[in-house]
Amino acid sequence: MGKMSLKLCMFLLLGLFFSTGAKCQKMAVKSNLLYDATATINAGIEFRLAPRWTFDLSSNYNGWTISGDHKWKHWMLQPEARYWFCDCFAGHFLGVHVLGGKYNVGNLKNSISFWGTDFSKLTDRRYQGWFVGAGVAYGHSWVLSKHWNFEAEIGVGYIYTRYDVYPCAECGTRLAKGRSHHYVGPTKAALNFVYLF
Repeated sequence: MGKMSLKLCMFLLLGLFFSTGAKCQKMAVKSNLLYDATATINAGIEFRLAPRWTFDLSSNYNGWTISGDHKWKHWMLQPEARYWFCDCFAGHFLGVHVLGGKYNVGNLKNSISFWGTDFSKLTDRRYQGWFVGAGVAYGHSWVLSKHWNFEAEIGVGYIYTRYDVYPCAECGTRLAKGRSHHYVGPTKAALNFVYLF
């Protein structure tokens, strides 16, 4: 059984488990296709708090070294309060989120640089550290059926990080310790399949 098939089975079983005895559309479980595309294990759960408010908690984990010693190891938690313009789990919404986690990334060839952050340094260096941040988001959820939705969301905000620098993906010799960086830019991007119950 492939990784995607296993993830889909686990996702459906989780939905069936929680749906027993639950009231319709009071809760949702979800998976972000953008994280799936990078082989990052992810899951989210969302609860209705009030007629137009929900609480969403998403998490992800990637613990693998990609071929060629490329590293994209990380874990992250991202709770978010959402205000829905019409009904919960349908239509437009605004969100306020916080996030935090740890990372170990390097040997990722790129030339990306924007808003004061130069990601091209990941080409020939490895960075290991932690981060915390906060942001705001806008999203929309399309109703596909009674229990299935498709959701898109984009968020921007601020992240503070502290990290150590290493010369290559596998090297243990540290070049710098305890550096910090202030990042402003995208803090959330999601294309979620959502199961409601």
